[in-house]
Amino acid sequence: MDTTPELIHGYLAAGLECTHLEVDGDGRHFTALIVSPAFAGKRLIARHQIVYAALGDRMREEIHALSMKTLTPDEYQG
Repeated sequence: MDTTPELIHGYLAAGLECTHLEVDGDGRHFTALIVSPAFAGKRLIARHQIVYAALGDRMREEIHALSMKTLTPDEYQG
């Protein structure tokens, strides 16, 4: 089964509390805007690790490239 933006959206929504989530892509390369309170007080690398943990093995097996913008709800509003 091909990976779709909708599948990645579902994986992230199931594994991470998100107040806003957008995923786009072409089946191989994806972009995501992820807004989560889990990112509060975290540096960029820690935020990405949270996303990778939510995606688990799918990052290696299904998703070939994911460019992400990770924001807290306050950062997203500002």
